[in-house]
Amino acid sequence: MQLMRNPKDMLAGLMFIAFGMASLVISQDYTLGTAARMGPGYFPRLLGILLVAGGALQVLLSLRVNAEVERPAWHWRPLLIVLVGVAAFMGLAPHLGVILAGFVLVFIASFASAEFRWKEALISGAVQGVAAVLVFIYGLGMPLPVWPIFIGGGQ
Repeated sequence: MQLMRNPKDMLAGLMFIAFGMASLVISQDYTLGTAARMGPGYFPRLLGILLVAGGALQVLLSLRVNAEVERPAWHWRPLLIVLVGVAAFMGLAPHLGVILAGFVLVFIASFASAEFRWKEALISGAVQGVAAVLVFIYGLGMPLPVWPIFIGGGQ
């Protein structure tokens, strides 16, 4: 009787546990704080606990699976298209503004789906552009223009 049915999942679970334990050890001297007033150790400790728990679950599941699971083929095209969209956002945001760069990001990333629809891509791009302004400019205070200089003067 073979105990370990899926060695790849077992190794992935052990890797998660190792990273989680490393995060817990590294962050043990940091102040934890509370959920309302987080200290510098709050997130690393929470992340470490989640990694250890998820890794333990993965290890247990690798022991109980009875049949070898057929893995789907890896699709490179969607991954590369989304990465191109993110790179376009990073390159265009300082020049075209966050709204247009966010729009371009979503529009390019929409081509990764086999179910691409123009109308949905346009609406999603507009919503994401506004969300990017709220998060990056107003939320994080990043010095990026909202619009291109030739449209709205930068801010």
